[in-house]
Amino acid sequence: MVSLNFRTLDLNLLRVFDEVMAERNLTRAAHNLSMTQPAVSNALRRLRELVGDELVRRSGFGVEPTPTALALWPSVREALGLLRGALAPGAFDPASATSTFQVAMADATSAKLIPSLIDILEREAPGVNLRVLPLTTRDPRQLLEKGDADLAIGHFPAVIAELGARQQQDELPRFAFERLYDGDYVVVMRRGHPLAGRPLSLDTYCAARHLLVSFSGRPFGFVDEALAARSRQRRVVITVNQFFTAGRVVATTDLLTVLPRHFLSATGMEDELAISELPLAVPEVHVDTLWHRQRQHDAAHRWLREAVSRSAAASGLQGADAGTNTIAP
Repeated sequence: MVSLNFRTLDLNLLRVFDEVMAERNLTRAAHNLSMTQPAVSNALRRLRELVGDELVRRSGFGVEPTPTALALWPSVREALGLLRGALAPGAFDPASATSTFQVAMADATSAKLIPSLIDILEREAPGVNLRVLPLTTRDPRQLLEKGDADLAIGHFPAVIAELGARQQQDELPRFAFERLYDGDYVVVMRRGHPLAGRPLSLDTYCAARHLLVSFSGRPFGFVDEALAARSRQRRVVITVNQFFTAGRVVATTDLLTVLPRHFLSATGMEDELAISELPLAVPEVHVDTLWHRQRQHDAAHRWLREAVSRSAAASGLQGADAGTNTIAP
C-alpha cells in the first residue's frame, strides 16, 4: 500500500495523474488540463518522488502505467469525483444547462429510447447536447472508468452478476446500475421465407442458416448457450454488429436472426419481416443503465438517469420491475 505525507501533498498532482491515466498520453493530458507538457511531466516527477514508483513509462506514442499506478488510480479517480461533487453547486437547472452527455447503447436500444429522450431535452433542457456512442461490448466498465461515457445502457448479465456478488460480500461496488426494462427476443425472417407463418421446431431451427448480432464478432451468443445446454447447435453463417443491419439482411435472404421484439416496430421494415417464437427457453433479457459510482450523487448525472428512465416509460418499454437499483448508493 502506497503511503503519502498528506501534509505536503499537492492535490493538483493527483489531478494530473488522473488525466494522464485517462489519456495515456502526456500531450493530450496537458491540453485537457490547460497546462504545458513540461508542467505535466514535472508534476508526474514530483508525484513519483512521493509515491516511490515510476507510475508511467513511455510506450509508443503515449505512456503505459505501472502496476502501482493501476492499483492507485481507481481510488484517486473516485476521491477526485467525490471532491468535485462536494464543491460543485448541488443543484442542476436543466433549463439553463449547456452540458453534453455521452451515452453508450446499441442501435436497437437507441431506436426506441432516443425519440422520447429528444422530446424531454427539447422541453426541459434545450441547451443540453447528447452524444450517443455505439456499444461494442457487454462489459462497458472501462468506458465509464475513463470517463468516455456518462452512462451505458444495455444487456450486461456478467457485469450485473459480479456487482451483485460483491455487494453480497459487503463490498461496495465501483459501479451502480438500475433496471431500465425487461425484454424478450423472437426469431425474425423475411415475409416469404419457407419457414414463415408456422411454429418452429427445434430441429428445423437448428437446421436453418443463421445471422447473429455480435458486438465482438464471436459467433456464439445467448441462444447458442441455451442450445449447448441441450447438446444442440446452429450454423451461424454471418455476424454483424448492428440490429438494423441484421433486419435488412434477413429481409432479403433466407437467413434467420434473433432480434428484440420491441425493436421491430422501430425498424421501418415490419412489412418485410415475419416473426416466430424461439423453439427453446432462453433467459429473460434485462436492459440496465450502468454508471460509475462516483457520479451517483452528481445532480446533472441524476437528472440524466431520470430522463432516460422517463424516456423508457414514454416508449412503452418499462414494466413493473423497472427502476429497481439493486446496488445500494
